[in-house]
Amino acid sequence: MDELRRIPGRKAVLVANDDGIFSPGIKALGLAMGSFADVVISAPDVEQSAVGHGITIRRPLRFKHTAAAGFGEIPAYRVDGTPADCVVLGTHLTGRPDLVVSGINLGLNLGDDLTHSGTVAAAIEGMTLGLPAIAFSQQATPSGEYDFQASAGYAAQLAQAVLARGLPPRTLLNVNFPHGTPRGVRVTRVGEHRWEDTIVTRHDPEGRDYHWVAGTSRAADAHDETTDYGAIQAGYISVSPVRIDLTARDLLAEVEGYLPGLG
Repeated sequence: MDELRRIPGRKAVLVANDDGIFSPGIKALGLAMGSFADVVISAPDVEQSAVGHGITIRRPLRFKHTAAAGFGEIPAYRVDGTPADCVVLGTHLTGRPDLVVSGINLGLNLGDDLTHSGTVAAAIEGMTLGLPAIAFSQQATPSGEYDFQASAGYAAQLAQAVLARGLPPRTLLNVNFPHGTPRGVRVTRVGEHRWEDTIVTRHDPEGRDYHWVAGTSRAADAHDETTDYGAIQAGYISVSPVRIDLTARDLLAEVEGYLPGLG
């Protein structure tokens, strides 16, 4: 397909997510980005939560325009693949954007969640393509509802700031919104939030075992407002700069000291 026509001098933003193209979170984010930029939506056709940074390489992918997603004049495409696939196809098939944003996720992405979050993975894929990228996630209300008005508005402001200033290479922003009216904004470190896994075993009608992976949320630093989890618990928007550098540089010399030779 041909690249989409864009307005000269206007920034281009690619919007992806992991909740699927029909999620209210991506609709709120896409429309907010459309207030100042040329926008393309590229999102999974079904929910892809917690799939991490998977890339589809063993089968072909479909990239289908989807007017029914409700984005009006914003072109929206659904992909039968992962969030990272959506960023790859969106970037290569519709033209290289100036910014990749992902979300707004239905639920928070804090601490160790970043290692398996599809929302964050879409931002990571944008980052690996050399583009500034931001992941956005929203806390549900106690009754399980979501209100994206305040979060989408702030997302648009932050996106414009990043477009103006850029981000360092191999760096993205992970943003989480509390439910209700935020008390303010905190720049935070990624904390120690994790899920303590529990395996629930049950039996099907034929007596065979099947298993559910459940979990309990844990955070040793839950009351530390300098962390993403602590800031959210205190009612603040959490903005965490995340650098993807997997090398434990402080251990290079130590490992070299005990590494067996080939002799």
